[in-house]
Amino acid sequence: MTNHALEMYNYHVWANGMIMGRIKELPPAVLSQEVNSSFPTLAHALSHIYAVDKMWYLVVTGTGMPEALESSIPLNTSLLQSVEEYESSYTRLTGQFREWLQNQGDLEQRIPLDNPFAGHRETSFAEIVLHTVNHGTYHRGNISTMLRQLGHASVMNDYSLFWYQQPAVERNL
Repeated sequence: MTNHALEMYNYHVWANGMIMGRIKELPPAVLSQEVNSSFPTLAHALSHIYAVDKMWYLVVTGTGMPEALESSIPLNTSLLQSVEEYESSYTRLTGQFREWLQNQGDLEQRIPLDNPFAGHRETSFAEIVLHTVNHGTYHRGNISTMLRQLGHASVMNDYSLFWYQQPAVERNL
């Protein structure tokens, strides 16, 4: 039986790799080229996706959301100098997140969430994973738009393409 939260996380990792792979094909300066969009540069967008992924990883591994948010805020503005540096950071975090996913017995387990912006609620680990993926998808769309504004084509990174490009064994961790 497919675990959809795991499947979607694998898609998230693949899609991030697709978008970073596309940016690597372009001149290095494109990473920091300013654009009038959701983020001032592609580096800002990649840093934001990474910071939020890190925050949610901290939450699922036991850090309270206010503390996780506080420790991730600097990552949101820490701009790296190359796509390779972003890939390296994502690879480390992805490894940690996947290890947690592999060892977490019940993704439907509910935990209290104290969101400083929205209040208290209970949520499942699966919901957090799906939110992490959804957040990344939203901002990869921003990056695609930014690339077009900078005069470059983006790359398809839809979930339906992932179905055909990743063997089932890889998708299920």
